[in-house]
Amino acid sequence: MPKLYSNRLVNAHNMVHDAFENHYAIGHFNINNLEWTKAVLETAQKTNTPIIVATSEGAIKYMGGIQVVVAMVDALMETLNITVPVALHLDHGQSVEMAKACIDAGYSSVMFDGSHLPFEENIEKTKEVVAYAKPHEVSVEAEIGSIGGEEDGVIGEGELGDPAQAKTMVATGIDFLAAGIGNIHGPYPSWWKSLNFDQLAKIEDAVHFPLVMHGGSGVPQDQVEKAISMGVAKVNINTELQLAFEKATREYVMAGKSQDMKAKGFDPRKLLKPGYDAICAEMTNLITWMGSKGKADQIQK
Repeated sequence: MPKLYSNRLVNAHNMVHDAFENHYAIGHFNINNLEWTKAVLETAQKTNTPIIVATSEGAIKYMGGIQVVVAMVDALMETLNITVPVALHLDHGQSVEMAKACIDAGYSSVMFDGSHLPFEENIEKTKEVVAYAKPHEVSVEAEIGSIGGEEDGVIGEGELGDPAQAKTMVATGIDFLAAGIGNIHGPYPSWWKSLNFDQLAKIEDAVHFPLVMHGGSGVPQDQVEKAISMGVAKVNINTELQLAFEKATREYVMAGKSQDMKAKGFDPRKLLKPGYDAICAEMTNLITWMGSKGKADQIQK
């Protein structure tokens, strides 16, 4: 079977495995609209950085559907002349059907998140996704344990990933694995103290395989860097860029610039520009200390 995604995209296998072997991390950046996507792609190109552009099921619905997302990303990559490796990834796909639909539409990478299911069911459905994805050269992410917090209505209590389950899941043929290590979606509560590095070490010792850190926003930099040194090769970022976008947009509005009739500060292109710039700046900061900045040329497409 041929691959179904555009030649402008790549799947995420090579970039994540290169990061794993060389002890850095690929940034996975969730997108929410055109400005978001443009900011992430242009920053990646400017800094020569391989990236994963991702959408949750909720973001797909918000942006008008799977076909809209695929068309927007592909068209932006063409018109902006994006040449660095970019994967388009389904984040936290809740069903086999959704994963297949994204593959059919042109996603180059998918996550099937069966962590809320009984483990055997999680395994069987992951196998089904892998069997469908591989002939189309699409990379697959799975999850064991669960990530604390809420993602598109699915609430996880932050169960730690089990090393034996991790080994069984890796054997399904997935490309990288998300495992709960005390990480949380969204802003971290005041009671949260640290990632569970002991559990991370046990999981990595069992599989020696690229691991994914969900809920990367808000984890102290030194903890993320330590996790990367221990086998985390993909770090998911959403909230951190949302907060940067909100702060810059709010400052623009509070300064009265949106009410400047003469300068037409209310024009969406001007209203959203500070947030766009904030996304670019924060993303540049993140990829710098994750170690992926400038690594595009070493990724085999």
